[in-house]
Amino acid sequence: MLLVRQQKTTPAFCSREAIKIWHQGCKRYITCIRLIEKTWRIAELKVKLLKYTPNPELLCAAAAMTSYKSEGTSKLLEKLDLEKARKTIRRVISSGHHSVIEHASFTFSVEEVSRALTHQLVRHRIASYTQQSQRYVTYDTLERYVTPPNILKNKEAKKIYNETLMKISDTYQKLLKYEVPKEDARFILPNASKTNILITMNARELHHFFNLRCCARSQWEIRELAIEMLRLAKRAAPVIFENAGPSCIELGYCPEGALKDPTCKIEEIKKKFMKL
Repeated sequence: MLLVRQQKTTPAFCSREAIKIWHQGCKRYITCIRLIEKTWRIAELKVKLLKYTPNPELLCAAAAMTSYKSEGTSKLLEKLDLEKARKTIRRVISSGHHSVIEHASFTFSVEEVSRALTHQLVRHRIASYTQQSQRYVTYDTLERYVTPPNILKNKEAKKIYNETLMKISDTYQKLLKYEVPKEDARFILPNASKTNILITMNARELHHFFNLRCCARSQWEIRELAIEMLRLAKRAAPVIFENAGPSCIELGYCPEGALKDPTCKIEEIKKKFMKL
């Protein structure tokens, strides 16, 4: 758990309004860090790294050496050890030559996420996706929907939300009874509908995905997915992904410009992702 040191007393000789602003600033700073600290505990999504390129760091290092060695990749790979491979990868990535890590790919099974998430996910075009089809899967209970945490913690909002989803499900079932095909009945289903999706990305695209989706400003559900995917990818290829995470980690500044929360501390965020 990340501990945020906070003063026990408010600044001296301040007006009531100034003290209020000071307290708000402390709360915003803690909230910014906790957005990332706790994010993967929000939803019920399930993520599993099914397959990845065998010895991804050896392969990517051999790819890098292919460009400046007289020998072919097969020979280079035979002579390469992991320590030298990782040294090569660090040097190449730090120089901005990321094309060599495209040779390593990773396949994830993602389950129990919302259609709101997958609509965002498929905008990352350099990837392969296979998604559960609403032409075949029936939506008939509240178990088939994702409930956002801001609705879940609000008793009245949750009641309205659940009632609306059940009404949609009932209408959906009635359409099926009137022999409306599932592919047409699904038109009334909401973004909250749960889905499963298979994702394959190469390491370079994963870096880009993590840059955008691990950011504290990313939508909460896809941020949770990205952080869990990064955690699994780091286990498989720790050096390829050792500096992966939101863009600010590599850049040293926030590319969000005026949209950046002034209380976000890049060094604290970096420490968090280095410990994944």
